[in-house]
Amino acid sequence: MADFVQSNETKNAVRNLAAPISDVTTFDGIVQSVIATNPFECVDYMTAGINNPGVEKTREAYTVRLVYQDGNAKTVGIASHRFNSVTGYTVGVTALMVAADVTTAHAGTPAHDEGDDSFSATVRCHDANGELYMVNFSRSRVTLTSYSDDAILAKVETWADTVAALA
Repeated sequence: MADFVQSNETKNAVRNLAAPISDVTTFDGIVQSVIATNPFECVDYMTAGINNPGVEKTREAYTVRLVYQDGNAKTVGIASHRFNSVTGYTVGVTALMVAADVTTAHAGTPAHDEGDDSFSATVRCHDANGELYMVNFSRSRVTLTSYSDDAILAKVETWADTVAALA
């Protein structure tokens, strides 16, 4: 029986942020800037006859958390809603805050503390050396996954050092 033989070594690295990214607009701006400016110098590539961009967002999720309070500011209900886009999140927050039936069902008034919300997005990158790797963003950290070449880590880290919200 044949054995598996390791063919390469992939690495992961995490940058824990000193403070969470403040809001969805700042978060989305960071992710969109990676896609628009390609600071890691990624290159387009072809797989199975399909052209792929060197940098592309492959996943995103935005979760809003509402607390429902009675007249004495006592919590009487909690709701979390997950959206797959910034637009969905923004529209969803507005709709949920004025959803009379939901407010009645909770017997309280909704309060939205944006600090309790969570955001995440994954960007797939294709390095000029042929490696595919992921940069995962959340409010509290940036994770670089599935890379082998330390030069990739250096590029991502150098870029992150220039983004104040990623300190």
